[in-house]
Parts: sequence; structure tokens; C-alpha cells
Amino acid sequence: MTPAEYREWLVRAAEWGATYREGLRERPVRPAVRPGDIRRQLPASPPEAPESIEALFADFEQIVVPGMTHWQHPRFFAYFPANAAPVSVMAEYLVTAMAAQGMLWQTSPAATEVETVVLDWFRQALGLPGTFTGVIQDTASSATLAAVLVMRERALGWAGNRDGLAGGAAVRVYASDQVHSSIDRAIWVSGIGEKNLVRIPTHGPRRGMDVAALDAAIRRDLDAGLRPAGVIACVGGTSAGATDDVASVAEVAHRHGLYTHVDAAWAGSAMICPEFRTLWDGIDFVDSLVLNPHKWLGAQFDCSTHYVRDPASLVRTLAIQPEYLKTHGKGDLINYSEWHVPLGRRFRALKLWFLLRAHGLTGLRTMIRNHVAWSAAACERLRGTPGFQVTSDPVLSLWTFRHAPAGIPDLDAHNLALVNAINDDGRTYLTQTRLDGQIVIRFQVGPFDTTESDVKTAMDVIVEMAARM
Repeated sequence: MTPAEYREWLVRAAEWGATYREGLRERPVRPAVRPGDIRRQLPASPPEAPESIEALFADFEQIVVPGMTHWQHPRFFAYFPANAAPVSVMAEYLVTAMAAQGMLWQTSPAATEVETVVLDWFRQALGLPGTFTGVIQDTASSATLAAVLVMRERALGWAGNRDGLAGGAAVRVYASDQVHSSIDRAIWVSGIGEKNLVRIPTHGPRRGMDVAALDAAIRRDLDAGLRPAGVIACVGGTSAGATDDVASVAEVAHRHGLYTHVDAAWAGSAMICPEFRTLWDGIDFVDSLVLNPHKWLGAQFDCSTHYVRDPASLVRTLAIQPEYLKTHGKGDLINYSEWHVPLGRRFRALKLWFLLRAHGLTGLRTMIRNHVAWSAAACERLRGTPGFQVTSDPVLSLWTFRHAPAGIPDLDAHNLALVNAINDDGRTYLTQTRLDGQIVIRFQVGPFDTTESDVKTAMDVIVEMAARM
């Protein structure tokens, strides 16, 4: 590709992206395709000769785009959002154009120093004390894995990386059954093992950990000669917004000398609004936490902020310094690759920097407050509609419901059929979960470009589809 061709196609791609965003409301949120439909349109073997960019772009528009689920659609109410505010997309393009590796300070000094500053800005916006220092991970899964590895090393006297886990007393980690599946995966990958992830029962409307049961479980393991290592608390769980009493959990953990990590991947972004911070009261006393600006806040995926009170423990757990990765003759610098598992790292901080500056905290707070208010109104509308049950009240903008008209013998099958009918309709997109042993449907407002009208349309679709069944 010549420089002139490069310029021409970059401009065309940018124009396509802008047009795509403008027309999202006219597209179905989820494509009407079946497994294998896209694959059958692709050649079985790679091309031997070069193909024109014109042909590549045409296939992109004719094959790929019709098979995409549109995560930036303003009526995408499934899972949690993976927002990409336009200014974040622009920043990501600049990062991609430079294609730098930010693994060490010397490999891109600006990438490191912008990250340090912007994460401190974000810390202030969240109301976190200055005792926390941040690093950007790719996802909350990676941040949680890093936290679990620190827990493991502390419990093993910093000998686990050297000696492994074989032959010693089992390392134990504690969490409720409401935490994300990424916690299970971190336990697997760390070598701790699934049977050593101790599930603490939950109670109350927030489905939080029973702290008395947590304390009792730790004491039992200590008496049995096991090695309690840490507790993972949840703020705004994926299924129905389950939230632990962070202050009480941290108090129990610290009493036993355990590390405390908080997964606030989705809900954490709302803490830029001071009135929502009661949801994580006690956050000042935990050892680490993770939240994803690439969910609700609007930073293009991937951008997960991991805050720690003791960076030295994280570096001690993860840093490897062969000669070729050392920076000689420089002091007072950070090599962020020593703060996470991968060595390579992208310049993720630029999109967060652009986002915070372009929208300001005022603009981002307004978006989140609107989403919470619109979601609460939608919940009340469905609560008042005959045949519907609200199965969990809103946690910020997330709540669940169930269609339960009289005379339906299998309500689980009925609600699965309903959510499939809603999604096949194309005007909105929802997901189901299992709550208290029953299939329920999740509703969560979070898309960056959503309006109040989009939320009302979603409610119209839900009621309409239910009436047809």
C-alpha cells in the first residue's frame, strides 16, 4: 500500500465509521443469522495473490457487517455495555497509527507518564484516597488474576513463584456465589484450584456475603492448618447487581491478615457520582479494586483500571527483569509491564485521557445519572404491568424481571422463549440469568448514546412480545 493509498483508505474507513454510528438506530441490534452463515461466505483457503483493498472493503461491508451484533446500538441492554464514545474511538485510532509498545518507560515515555497522571485524575474522580495507585489492565479478568497472585504469594511467604504450590497446605480464597466467573478462572490459572475457592453464602436484598459466615470459614480453615490468603468482594455483580458490604468484609479480612480485592467492573464507573458511593462504603480499606471504564464510562475496549494500595507487592509478584528489559541510568520511573501478567502493553491511557477531557466529569455524571433514572422508571412501568414480576430491584441501572402470567406450567421455558422472541425482533437486545433458582431476564441501561425514548421503546417491545406469547 502506497502512502497515497493509505491516506485514501484511512479517510474512507473513518467516513464509514461515522456513517455507521449515525445509522445504528435503523439496524437490528442482533443479526438474523444462524451458526455457519458467515463461514460459508468465506473461502476455505488463503489467497496466494494480493487482493485489492476495494475487494476487501466490499467483503467487509457485505459479509462482516451484516453478521455483527451492534454493541454501540442505543438499545443494546444485554450483558453490560462495551461503550466506545466517539472521542475514545478517535484516540484509539491514533494509538493504532503509532503502534507503539509501552511495556517499559523507555519504550514510550509519554505512554507511561500519561497513564500515571490520568489514573490519578480518575482516582480523584472516584473519591478514592491518595493511598491508591493505578495501572491499566486489559480486562477485569487480568486485574483479578494479578490480585489473586498477590494473595497467593503473600500467603506463601513470597515463595510460590519459586517453589510452586505442591506439597504445602492449600491456599484458600473466599468469595460469594455472586461473583463473576473471572474469579473462578483466576483461581484456576493461579494454581490455587477450584476446590480452594470457598463460597460464602449471601443474604439480604443486595445478596451480599454473610460476614459472620466469612469469619467462621476463615477460622475453620486456620484450625485445619490451611492457608487463608484473601477475600474477593463484589460491587454490582453481573447477574443481578449483587453487592457485598465492603467495609464489613474488609474488617474481617484485615483481622485475619488477608488481602482484600473488590470487583466493581461495571458499577465502579458510577462512583464518579458521589451519591452512589454508598454502594462501596469501606472501599478506602481494601487492598485493591478493579473497574472498567470500557463498560459504562465510554472508553473503547479494552481499558480496565486496577488500583492498589501497595504497588510494591504487585511488582514483587509479577516483575521479571532480564538484562534486555532493564533501564540503566534512569531513576524514579515506572515500568507498567511489571504490574501485570503480559509483557506487551498498548497505550490504553490515551483514550481515557481524551474521554475525561472531551466530556468532563460533569458530562459523564449526567449520562450515568440519566441511565439510572430511566432504568428506575422502566422498572416501575413493568412492575405495574399485569403478568410481570420484578425479581430484583434496581442496583444503579440494573434490575431483573420475569413474565409470569397464570396458567403457564413451565415459567423458565416461557421466559427463555420470551427473551429469544425479544432478541429476534431486533429492536432491542436483552439477556437472561438464573436468580434464586429461576430463569429471569436482565435489563440494564448503559449505552453511551441511549436516550429516554430508547428505554421506553425497549419496554414497549417487552410488553408487546409477551402479549403475543
